[in-house]
Amino acid sequence: MSDDERRPVLELRNVSTHYGLVAVLRDVSVQIYPGEMVCLLGGNASGKTTTLKTILGYVKPSSGEVFLDGEVVSGLSTTDIVRRGISMVPENRRLFANMTVTENLELGAYQRTDKVKIAEDRERVLETFPRVRERLKQKAGTLSGGEQQMVAMGRALMADPKVLLMDEPSMGLAPILVEQVFEIIKAIRELGRTVFVVEQNANMALSIADRGYVIQTGEVVLTDTAQNLLNDPRMREAYLGEL
Repeated sequence: MSDDERRPVLELRNVSTHYGLVAVLRDVSVQIYPGEMVCLLGGNASGKTTTLKTILGYVKPSSGEVFLDGEVVSGLSTTDIVRRGISMVPENRRLFANMTVTENLELGAYQRTDKVKIAEDRERVLETFPRVRERLKQKAGTLSGGEQQMVAMGRALMADPKVLLMDEPSMGLAPILVEQVFEIIKAIRELGRTVFVVEQNANMALSIADRGYVIQTGEVVLTDTAQNLLNDPRMREAYLGEL
């Protein structure tokens, strides 16, 4: 294995984050390696969303650093961090409802200039999500929840990210759609993408991830392979809410 493959593509190293005097993350360390799917699990107010905001530069760590491809990115603007290769599928999808599916996908590639590769990536997205191809001319707001999630994921992939972040992809979806969404995430995984999923649905997330971290009141309390976490009796203790 080369040095590049051994080095995490995304790393949080001893990151603490405060909102005013309140510590929201405490000494959080996370490593994500190329091609991995890693999940961050936790209940409400555990620090999951703040972890994402810190990676994206919305929130600056009060101590510790965030690395992308071996370079420190904490302190950079969100635009710079996105340009360097982080893309996000936000909670509740946040599509531009009055724009067509095509226009939403094109927005994902707005920082890119490599037109031939953009066209190839668009075709790959449409191969991965055949339903999206059928809906290209429709306004995004007219799609079903599952279709909107596909478009949101396709839009994020159009940025050709080094790491794809997903914030609560199952949030607000009916149980049958949750299964669909995780099938979609598996399809993205099969494209060889590096994915970091923040999710409350532990069983679902661990069923498709390589590894997981469990965060509770801003501290990582468990980390292991997904299979070991599924079998770990401490999961019930650490994880707020029944599994």
